[in-house]
Amino acid sequence: MYLVFSKALFSVAQRGDIVIAKTDPPLLSVALLPVVLIRGAKLINWLQDLYPEVAVAFGMKALAPISPLLAFMRGLSLKKALRNVVIGRWMESFVVRLGVPAEQVSVIPNWCAQEEIRPLDQDDHPLRREWGLGGKFVVAYSGNLGRAHETATLLDAAERLKEEKGMIFLFIGGGALSASLRAEVERRGLGALFLFKPYQPSNRLRLTLTLPDVFWVSLRPEMEGLIVPSKFYGNCAAGRPTIFVGDPEGEIGRLVEEHDCGLSVSVGDSVRLAEAILSLKNDRPRLEAMGRNARRASEEALSRTASLAAWERLLAREIGRPDAAPQDDASGN
Repeated sequence: MYLVFSKALFSVAQRGDIVIAKTDPPLLSVALLPVVLIRGAKLINWLQDLYPEVAVAFGMKALAPISPLLAFMRGLSLKKALRNVVIGRWMESFVVRLGVPAEQVSVIPNWCAQEEIRPLDQDDHPLRREWGLGGKFVVAYSGNLGRAHETATLLDAAERLKEEKGMIFLFIGGGALSASLRAEVERRGLGALFLFKPYQPSNRLRLTLTLPDVFWVSLRPEMEGLIVPSKFYGNCAAGRPTIFVGDPEGEIGRLVEEHDCGLSVSVGDSVRLAEAILSLKNDRPRLEAMGRNARRASEEALSRTASLAAWERLLAREIGRPDAAPQDDASGN
């Protein structure tokens, strides 16, 4: 696959061209760097995650013997790039610690199509009616539940809340941890408190993201700087608060605090998580205020318009357009 990409780029790249390499597939920049150098082009890396560190954190033992070599080659592709665009401030710090000059790193957050996903009134929400959730306080997770996420804190909190009336934990999606979550729910006798739904068609996204009262998002602390949970942006677009379980000082923890659009809880603190859920369930004005703040963040600091404008400024500056603004990323760096 990497050879196919390299051959394709070699056939079209010309001197002075800008090549944007995204981290999908992983380590694509390593394969493309020789072609870029030979053809006299310029490389911009768009980092959604960082390999091989992510693979090592996932415990992929087969990769361990060659991970130092892969990390060296990946680091070289970052240092030789014209610019490295990262999606969060923690990732920016991580890349700089790798030895990449700070002036070669720009922060441009991911985004959600906030024009298509807009807050909906829950009083007559069609999906709540369809799934029998009318009158319930819904704590939801939507999307892929993978190995970067953490579920034990939520399960322990759910056990503390199993006698709470009118509450449901809704899981929409799949992923590597979804089956084990479902199995653990059954083992603990929490089936009445949980509702599992498969991935929904894309044309229902505006309904699935506006159904809950609050979203649950998690990230293992050791993954901070390597991954940013992109589902947070959809939650904000839907005008729903987020309870983040992870490092409160991490990327999402900081965004939640900065925009006052939810709460953060450390991994393992199930008491605090249960309290956080109850505090929002029992304080509707606060819940709704956080939802409005989330939507405002989506329309302003975390908007698609702002991020695309940052990309436009960055590219204009790199190709030497005279009217390019000096600020080249969404964070102001």
